[in-house]
Amino acid sequence: MDEHRAITAIGSRPPEPENWCPRTGAPTADQLEDWKLVMEYSRLGSSGLKVSRIALGCMSFGDTSRGFSEWSLGDQEAQPFFRQAIELGITFWDTANVYGIGSSEEIVGRAIDEYARREDIVLATKVHFKMHDGPGGSGLSRKAIMEQIDASLTRLGTDYVDLYQIHRFDPATPVEETMEALHDVVKAGKARYLGASSMWAWQFAKMQHAADLHGWTRFVSMQDQYNLMQREEEREMFGLLADQGVGSIPYSPLAKGRLARPWGEHTRRFDTDPVGRRFDIDNDRPIVEAVQRVAEARGSKMVQVALAWVLKNPTVTAPIVGATKTHHLPDAVAALDVRLSDDEIQLVEEPYAPHLPTGY
Repeated sequence: MDEHRAITAIGSRPPEPENWCPRTGAPTADQLEDWKLVMEYSRLGSSGLKVSRIALGCMSFGDTSRGFSEWSLGDQEAQPFFRQAIELGITFWDTANVYGIGSSEEIVGRAIDEYARREDIVLATKVHFKMHDGPGGSGLSRKAIMEQIDASLTRLGTDYVDLYQIHRFDPATPVEETMEALHDVVKAGKARYLGASSMWAWQFAKMQHAADLHGWTRFVSMQDQYNLMQREEEREMFGLLADQGVGSIPYSPLAKGRLARPWGEHTRRFDTDPVGRRFDIDNDRPIVEAVQRVAEARGSKMVQVALAWVLKNPTVTAPIVGATKTHHLPDAVAALDVRLSDDEIQLVEEPYAPHLPTGY
């Protein structure tokens, strides 16, 4: 892994969030004098694209009136998290056309204009899920891809994305049609790199093979679900990614927050997000309790232990972390400095039992 580190703040432990600057949602200049957080940057798989090792997940941001989710933060509520991401060196931002039914992309686009230069952000979005009832409103047909990349670019307020990802596999469209259309998006200058998300390993291999056969652009990343409570990617997908030089950028690295708090504690999102219920399984309670024990013994937070475990996998480039509270992103960045011992790794891994893959 080609990696370098950049100091984004100085000291040892972050000040408590209630003491941060209320305007920026980040620590004050004086507080930064006593706080050390180091961002790491790494190439995405074997590509030349360097990304921050923590990615900002933007599914947390959107207009709830459009019906995508009840727990998303609106435009004004979301702004402090983009400012904070920039302060922390988190420059890899991931969204999707379907998040907030387009409104997440709109919010992200405005945030880039407000807080960053476009060239300083590695911007990722996705295509597949339903945006409207027409033939170009969903799936991975040529029509859908060409229509949806243009719509995403309009909402994002940019003429290109750095990483254009297929949100799922589309069994209704020949892989050759999909891969050629994606290649044409790259050649048109509308995307720099291509990525994929949650599917069976054989499906991903089939798509990469089609690209190789025809000289089309290959995928450089796989956005898959990976955390201590869902480790099925280790069976086939991770071996394939390592062989192909593809970087994993896992979503739900904290199991929708389940690994970030003691068993039994609930949040607003947990109570309203049906997807998060996948991780409300009594058999997984020992995993959460093991993470809690390791964190308490270290004097660390559970989130840092759970993320450090994900980050130790050499196939993982950058876990995607959503943020709805001011401590979420600093806690995630702090995980980069956590190195788990062999005994700690065994303790948190031992309770795992096989699961059916979820999300595809």
